[in-house]
Amino acid sequence: MARSRAGRPRPSADQERWRAAARAAIGDRVDGGAVPLLVGPPDDPDTAFLEGIGFPGTPPFTRGIQPTMYRGRLWTFRQYSGFGSAAATNERFRFLLAGGQTGLSVAFDLPTQNGFDSDHVRAKGEVGRCGVPISTLGDMRVLFQGLPLDRATVSMTINATAPILTALLVAVAEENGVPRARLGGTVQNDLLKEYVARGTYIYPPAASMRLTVDLIEFATREMPQWNYISVSGYHMREAGATAIQEVAFTLANGLAYVEAVRARGLDLDDFLPRLSFFFSSDRNFLEEIAKFRAARRLWGRLVTERYGATKLRSRQLRFHTQTAGSSLTAQQPELNVVRTTFEALAAVLGGTQSLHTNALDEALGLPTESSARLALRTQQILAEESGVASTVDPLGGAYEIERLTDSIEAGAREYLARIDDLGGAVVAVERGFFAGEIAREAYRVARSREQKEELVVGVNAFPDGNPAFSLFPSRSGRGVAVQRITPAEERRQVARVRAWKRERDAAAARAALEALARGTEQGSNTLPLVLAAVRAGATLGEVADVWRSIFGEQPPSTAF
Repeated sequence: MARSRAGRPRPSADQERWRAAARAAIGDRVDGGAVPLLVGPPDDPDTAFLEGIGFPGTPPFTRGIQPTMYRGRLWTFRQYSGFGSAAATNERFRFLLAGGQTGLSVAFDLPTQNGFDSDHVRAKGEVGRCGVPISTLGDMRVLFQGLPLDRATVSMTINATAPILTALLVAVAEENGVPRARLGGTVQNDLLKEYVARGTYIYPPAASMRLTVDLIEFATREMPQWNYISVSGYHMREAGATAIQEVAFTLANGLAYVEAVRARGLDLDDFLPRLSFFFSSDRNFLEEIAKFRAARRLWGRLVTERYGATKLRSRQLRFHTQTAGSSLTAQQPELNVVRTTFEALAAVLGGTQSLHTNALDEALGLPTESSARLALRTQQILAEESGVASTVDPLGGAYEIERLTDSIEAGAREYLARIDDLGGAVVAVERGFFAGEIAREAYRVARSREQKEELVVGVNAFPDGNPAFSLFPSRSGRGVAVQRITPAEERRQVARVRAWKRERDAAAARAALEALARGTEQGSNTLPLVLAAVRAGATLGEVADVWRSIFGEQPPSTAF
C-alpha cells in the first residue's frame, strides 16, 4: 500500500469509493458520532496490534486468563438468591442446584447489610425484603442446611458486615465437617464503592478499610481457597457510570486495597492471586465485550508497572459478571429476557469467570421460581447450544472490538492519572470525585432519554405493548406474578431471633463480645474474635454494635 510523507497508508481506490458511496447515502454522518461507521485494520498490524492482543493465558491477558478458557472449563453459573427467611432461601438454592447451577450466591437483606438484627427497630419493614435475613448462627445453619459446602462455591454479596458473615459461614462449615481451608467462594468485602454508589456502609472509611484488611489477612493465612474481596464496579455502573468510569474507578479501588494490604505487611504474591472483581454487563453489546478485555489488560499492566508483579496469577484479573439490573424495565417485562441474553452473551464473549443472569421480573420484585429457572436456562443455552464457548475470544482481532478495547483502556488510564493526582482512590472517594463524575453521566443519560435521543424499547419508544396490567395474574392470565414477602414472614423471623437470645448462654456471649472490644481497641485481627463471639451465641447486630461503640458511624452523604 502506498504511504504518505508522514508514513501513514494512503486511502486505496476501494476505500475512496466506499467513502463516496457512504457519504451519498448518509451525508456527514459518515464521520460523526461516537462510533465510527467502519473500522479498518491498524497501521502496523504486525507489531503493536498483535502485542496488545497476545495469546490467552499469557500477558497482557487481553484474550483471557486461561489458555483454553471455556473449552477447559465453563464459567460458574451463579444465580444470586435470598429472600424471606433462611429456610425459604435454602429451598431456592436446592431448586437452582438441582437445575444445574454450579455456585451459590447469597443476597442479604438491608438490616443484615447494615448491621442490625431482625428484631431491631430500624429493621422493621425491611426484614427479608431484598435478601435473606441472617442475625444468628442458627439462621446461618438453616441457610446452608444440606448444601454441599465441600463442592459448591459460595459467593456472599456483603460489605460492612462481611467479617461477621464470613465468621458465621466458617462456623457452620466446620460444624458440618468442612474445614475452613476447603471452603471455596468469594465475599465482596468492598467498602470503598459503598461510599460512592450503594450506601450500605456503617463505619468511617478508615475503620472500614481496617476491617476489610483484617478479613483479607485472616483468609490469606487460613482459607487458601477463599476469594476475600471482590472489587465491584457493578454498583457504580448501576448508579450511572460509563464503561470507562466503571473500569477506572473499579481498578482504582483495587489499587487502594493493594496499598492497604502492603501496609499490613502481606506478600502481594499471596494476596493478588485471590483478589477478584465484579462487573456489570450493560446494553451496549460491543462496548461491553471490549470493556472486559480492556479491564483485564489494564489490570495486568498496572500491577506490573506499579508493584513489579511477575507471577502470572498475580497479574490476572478474574471477575464475576451480573447482567445490568438498571437495563430492566417494568414495561413489557418479557423484553427483559432479550436484554439479559445479549448482556450475558457479552460477558461470555468478554471472558467472565462466573455469571449471574437477571430474571425478567426483577424490575417488579424478587424473582419467582419460574423466572429464576428461565434466567439459569439462558446461561445454559449460551454454554451448550450457541457454540460461543468453543473458541477462545472469538471476536478478538475484529477491528471495532480492538478499537474499543484500546479506547476504553486509554480513557481509564486518563481517569487513573486524575485519581493519582488527588492522592489515590480513598481520597477521591472521600472528596466525592467518583460520585460527582457518575452523577453527571447519570443526568446526561436521563436527559437524553427524556428527549428521546436514547431510546428504550417499551419505555420511550414502541410503548404499544404496554396495556394496563396488574402485578398479579388474573383468571385470564394477564399480569405478572411477583414474589411477595408477607408481614407474617417478618414476624416469624423476629420471633426466631428473640428466641435465640433467650435460649443462648448469655454470659458466654457477653464475655466473647467484651473480648472482641478489647482486641479491636488493641489492634488485633478481629476475625478470630468474631468467630469466637458468634460461636458463643452473639448476634450479627451485637458484633456490629461493638464496632459502632469504638469507630462511630459514618453519616449519610449529603452530596447530590
